[in-house]
Amino acid sequence: MRNPLSKTVVNIKPSGIRKFFDIVSEMEDVISLGVGEPDFDTPWHVRKEGMDSLEKGRTFYTSNSGLMELRQEICNYLKRKQNVEYNPRKQVIITVGGSEAIDIGIRAMCDPGDEVLIPQPSYVSYEPCAILAGAKPVAINLKAENEFRLTAAELEEHITDKTKVLILPFPNNPTGAIMERKDLEAIAEVIIKHDLFVMSDEIYAELTYKDKHVSIVEIPGMYERTVLINGFSKAYAMTGWRLGYACGPQEIIEQMTKIHQFAIMCAPTTSQYAAVKALRDGDDDIAEMRTAYNQRRRFLMHAFKEMGLECFEPYGAFYVFPCIKEFGITSDEFATRFLEAEKVAVVPGNAFGDSGEGFLRISYAYSLENLKIAMERMKRFVEKLREEMK
Repeated sequence: MRNPLSKTVVNIKPSGIRKFFDIVSEMEDVISLGVGEPDFDTPWHVRKEGMDSLEKGRTFYTSNSGLMELRQEICNYLKRKQNVEYNPRKQVIITVGGSEAIDIGIRAMCDPGDEVLIPQPSYVSYEPCAILAGAKPVAINLKAENEFRLTAAELEEHITDKTKVLILPFPNNPTGAIMERKDLEAIAEVIIKHDLFVMSDEIYAELTYKDKHVSIVEIPGMYERTVLINGFSKAYAMTGWRLGYACGPQEIIEQMTKIHQFAIMCAPTTSQYAAVKALRDGDDDIAEMRTAYNQRRRFLMHAFKEMGLECFEPYGAFYVFPCIKEFGITSDEFATRFLEAEKVAVVPGNAFGDSGEGFLRISYAYSLENLKIAMERMKRFVEKLREEMK
């Protein structure tokens, strides 16, 4: 019998996050700080809108691109937040989470052999999506001393005549790093010089704690060469609703829609109606959640300082990325031993790329109560490791 499996798929490594949490699922009384999922319920008025849509019998397919009402609200939102204008009929597609938008966006833009630049550490889906599209993923290893921001010099260094797309994953998962306007202006010059396209994953755009998020589409010359991706999972605590979107040049969105037509048909109808409500009336909900996340972020930074653990201050998303290189063990070993000794689950930094080795991803999308308990256990564990090193 011939091999039924695709060599391409078989050769893709499984997610380092999921592999690690298979262990967690078999343990009791574990405090998990590993999953990037808000601990808030979806706001009531958004849930009610979803329920009302069901009661009204709105259970049919929408158009492939999504409800026009939702696409218009997305355009209104981006005009209000980023001061950019998109045509809801031609430049917006509603997807099954931001992850689908990443997948079909890369497939729509890349031919086999095209190179996709992926700053790392970053979200685990970018690299396999590039491989599945037949493209070649090229990692740009970001540095802690630069607060894990992408510099123009680093970008220039990795560009070849085959480079076509740069993925811009900011605010960043797993580091919490952000890019400020001056950072974006510097890399925009390189992008335009080499005639590249950008996929800007801005799923954490609403969760910044220093200054207002700046999108690269706001930088002159970038609107026409950028696919902006966002969604409702993080800002509105709507992970299970599975809803995202992409905005960009008409010719790219048309091809993304073609793939979406054949693979998905349309995003969940109930979720789309709920998302309209979220965009119209959800600013106060976001502000409340962002305030809580910021309190947790500051607590963790203080806790790391008290235990003498090095960690640059992140200003985006809901992750911290402390350095554990001083202990002379790998991220995997630290996370495994920490889990076994103290029943606290964190994610090894190398799950997000080789440059994440020596770091841990800790999510603060969890209650302050659980974070306090977890940090007490981490302090105890770190002290034991330091004793062992003497």
